[in-house]
Amino acid sequence: MAKTIVIANQKGGVGKTTTAINLAVFLSKDQKRTLLIDIDPQGNSCSGLGVNFKERTGNGIYEVLIGKKQIKDVILDTKYPDLKLVPVTLDLAGAQVEMMGFPRKEYVLKDALESIKKDYDFILIDTPPSLGLFTLNGLVAADSVLIPMQSEFYSMEGMAQLLKAIKIVKSGLNKNLAVEGVLITMYDSRTNLSKQVVEEVKNYFKENVYHTVIPRNVRLSEAPSHGVAIYEYDYKSQGAEAYFHFGKEFLKKAGSSL
Repeated sequence: MAKTIVIANQKGGVGKTTTAINLAVFLSKDQKRTLLIDIDPQGNSCSGLGVNFKERTGNGIYEVLIGKKQIKDVILDTKYPDLKLVPVTLDLAGAQVEMMGFPRKEYVLKDALESIKKDYDFILIDTPPSLGLFTLNGLVAADSVLIPMQSEFYSMEGMAQLLKAIKIVKSGLNKNLAVEGVLITMYDSRTNLSKQVVEEVKNYFKENVYHTVIPRNVRLSEAPSHGVAIYEYDYKSQGAEAYFHFGKEFLKKAGSSL
């Protein structure tokens, strides 16, 4: 039975999709049956895996959310044998409005996943940089939430909103939702601010903060435009090394072994 993890942060530009892609590829390379669900209308997880979502119609997460298709019918193969993808289509942008009248609108994704959870070891959900209905569906469907957090001051302020949303979800919609971990991203060891943010996050989240930090690295920014994970784009880069170590730490914390 799959462990379902939503990757969320309502602040944009924190490395959320970069984390989703590179963690998913790492898990697949470790022969973990992995499904990555792109529920962000921007479609960055799709493009980062070489899927041109702008040319796709009628066969993505939109059709699942509005009840036109079952999720098993929209799953795509990727270039990585153990990694599957549920893509977005351009129609997704309007789905939140269509879903507002649904009686169980917060549970649509959770209900959809029930039929396929047995087929995977991990299901990762890449959400939009907002706390709207798509992210809420991800939080309700997940066992835990992975929070990428940029090592900057304003990230600390935004974190309060996300934690409030998690608390609300835990109070009724998904009582078992846990924090999988907080991953510090875009870390710059040359600045005192980055170091201070890391210390503050560790003081607050304690053991929920991953030891691995992801540095600022231009190769991480370049890899998605080539439709591959950082390991293929530049396996010698600092970014590739950091995500490799994070993947190992993630698996150990999640109860798996390499």
